[in-house]
Amino acid sequence: MPPGFWLQIQIGANTLYGMVIHRLILDHLRHSHGHGSQFYLLQAEDAIKLLERWAVAFTERTSVLDLGCGHGIFGGVLAKRGCQVTFSDQSTGLQPGMSGARFVPFDIDRGDFSGLGEYDVVICSNVYEHLSKPDNFLGNVRQIMKPGGRLFLSWTNWLSLWGGHEFSPFHYFGITRGHLIYDKVVKRPRKHTPYKNLFPTYIGETMEKIRMIPGLQVLQTAPRYYPELAFMMHLPVIREFLAWNCAMLIARTD
Repeated sequence: MPPGFWLQIQIGANTLYGMVIHRLILDHLRHSHGHGSQFYLLQAEDAIKLLERWAVAFTERTSVLDLGCGHGIFGGVLAKRGCQVTFSDQSTGLQPGMSGARFVPFDIDRGDFSGLGEYDVVICSNVYEHLSKPDNFLGNVRQIMKPGGRLFLSWTNWLSLWGGHEFSPFHYFGITRGHLIYDKVVKRPRKHTPYKNLFPTYIGETMEKIRMIPGLQVLQTAPRYYPELAFMMHLPVIREFLAWNCAMLIARTD
């Protein structure tokens, strides 16, 4: 076992009350199996607390790229703290009231990363599993990180309870069949289709890919919504099913 393994278990058992997962589930159910804006705000605020625990500082000098920003809620919280935030996605979907924010259109699968600039912190939250070319992203993300910069990579891995997103847990019937069984049984519209806009990803495989990339190092990894149980990320196979959403802090090393 790695150093501190049993200590992490004890700490996790003593701090379960601080988990945000139950609040997210309640908000999800309140909005008829969808997400309200409060859901994403809870996600963002909880992730920022986690990053600060991982010694990532957010000040007026901190340059941040919210990559795959969607409505810009994550970056918006950091902007209110005074950070210099740039938002980026394929097209702008920023919330009303954010019209003055700096927005750069960018396709993560096909774009030239060298044109995005470099940042102290890059946020890529719940985007990775929607990339058709995740290896392209991992291989190029160093270009948009300043020396010593940090990447917060968080995504829903395929074998987690929410791996199929709205058609979970039918994704356990298989990548090519699960969503079709969902259509026949549940008969509710869905937004995601495997290999179209949702791609199977795995924690162990992703960690190994990052280890093979010069200039990148995984500093921390934890289940995003219950980081108190970070010890499970040392357990192959188990982590794939129980992590729900994997959070990694990755550094650019030179």
